[in-house]
This record gives sequence, C-alpha cells and structure tokens, in this order.
Amino acid sequence: MQKKRVFLTRTLHDFALKELRKKYQIEVHSGKIPIPKNILEKKIKNIDGLICFPYDKIDDTMMDMAENLKAISTYSVGFDHVDITHAKKKKIRVGYTPEVLTDATADLAFSLMMDVMRRVTEGDKIIRKGSWRQIYGAYDYVGLDLQGKTLGILGLGRIGSTLAKRAKAFDMKLVYHSRNRVSKTREKALGIKYVSWEKLITQSDVISIHVPHTTQTDKLFDAKIFKKMKKSAVLINTARGKVINEKDLVLALKKNIIAGAGLDVFETEPISNTHPLTKLDNVVLAPHIGSSTKETREEMARLTVKNLNLGILGKKPIYSVGY
Repeated sequence: MQKKRVFLTRTLHDFALKELRKKYQIEVHSGKIPIPKNILEKKIKNIDGLICFPYDKIDDTMMDMAENLKAISTYSVGFDHVDITHAKKKKIRVGYTPEVLTDATADLAFSLMMDVMRRVTEGDKIIRKGSWRQIYGAYDYVGLDLQGKTLGILGLGRIGSTLAKRAKAFDMKLVYHSRNRVSKTREKALGIKYVSWEKLITQSDVISIHVPHTTQTDKLFDAKIFKKMKKSAVLINTARGKVINEKDLVLALKKNIIAGAGLDVFETEPISNTHPLTKLDNVVLAPHIGSSTKETREEMARLTVKNLNLGILGKKPIYSVGY
C-alpha cells in the first residue's frame, strides 16, 4: 500500500521528521522562507497532509488546488494564515499548537516589561558604545519599580492568565479587560479585577496585549489611545503586530506621549534595522520569539505531528479549528 504524501513548508526537528517518515512519503521545502506561493501551489495539488508555519498563506484558492488534502497542521498558536471557513467547507481538518507555548510567551512578556522598565537593553547599548564614563548619580539613568504598579492585561486567556501569576509575585496590581469576563472565582484566584476598556487604558502603568488580530482589533492601539494612556505607561505586545498602529506608536514614543514599549511582534515581519522603532531607546525589540525555548519548540513539533496524524485519519486533531 502506497504511503500517503505529506509536505512541510519548512523543516521540523529530526525526531519529528523521523516519525513522519515511518508513516508517510514526506517532502520538506528547503528554499526561501516563507515558501513562495508558486512553489506551494505546485506541491499542494497531490498531497494528503500539509504542515505549515505562520506566514504561509493557505487561502481558499490554495485549498481548491488540493485534490487529496485531508489535513493541515500548523506549527503555531495562531491560525489566521489559514482560511478556516473554506477548510471546513472542503472538510479539511486543521490543527494548531496553542497551550504548549503559554509559559514561554508569558515569560517573554514579563521579560520585556522588566527590560523596558529597568532599561536593561538601553544600558547594554550604552556600555557597548563605550558611553558609560562615570558611576550614575541620584537622578541619572533611573528606571521604574514593578512593585505597586498596575498591570493591565488585554485578553485574559491562557497567556494573559499566566502573565498575571508572574506579576502577582512581584506585588503588581492586576486589572484586565476581555471580550468575555471570566468567573469571579477565577478572578479571585488570580487576584485580578475586571475593568472597562476605558479604565484599562487610562489607569494602567503597563498594558500587555494578549488578543488575536481580527477586524475588531486591527490597529486598536492608535494615536487616540496613546494620548489616553499615562505618560509613564509602558506597552507590551507578544500577540500580533497588527493590533498596534506602528506609525502612531513611533510618534508616541518619540514625543514621550507614553514612556516605552516592549515588542515581540510587528505589522510586517521581519523588520529591518532601518525601521523607525530601531532608532528609539525607549523600546525593546525581540524577533518574534514568544515560543522560542528548546522545550516549547520540541513540544510544538510533537503536537504538530499528532494533529496531522489524526487529521489524515479523518479525526479531530488534539487542538482543532473549523471542521
């Protein structure tokens, strides 16, 4: 019996490829990343399973070219690069990898917050440039304490909730706003208070974004919102870059409308070293590494393979969207 065919838009860990080869005839794209559209169009025609990554656009046209496709397994917590509605229509199973990267992403959000508030990366640059010429005095190069500050979490899902636990240990005051309010029992357990959107943006010392990019959240943080935030406020984003209007953010940081920002995601990725954000000292930039720990990435690979296996068998993946 001929093995079913699986295509990967880029490589996975060796143990995952070994497991896939036992069951399937696999092919791994090794060229330009993300995979060029014309190459994926050729490969998708005759495959049974597809393993893709963020920025691989799997839209309705792409799916319509696939004659035998039964499963799409994306190596990511997000799935907005896959047309879920069309996949459901064509009865293609779609799996993703959400819960395994919760801790890693929450840790990075907290790291960015600490870095911006204590100006660690800024200090690193000062030393590397040879600009540290004397011991700082009482008013020189001061940062901000975390203790007693109000952390506003936008989106109290898995990552937002985990961040709340980290911040609680640093004696921060916790508030949140979310599309759906969680139970009072959960609020009490986390030590967090529900507030309106208006209060979140006007009362928080730090705002951390944990919502998906949708038509409702597109460029949600713009000039109007920045002007409502505290001048001493810090904005953290480990969710999706398009939730922030970057041009407005650059202006807000330049004019000290807000104090700083820590960003792991951007409107267009990757950004270049000529991007206006790279010229500012009051922003810390990370190259979309929310899930980038050895343990997390390996677990994502295991889950990606499991989701694919179930999908090809016509069963629901462990984490499934759509059909």
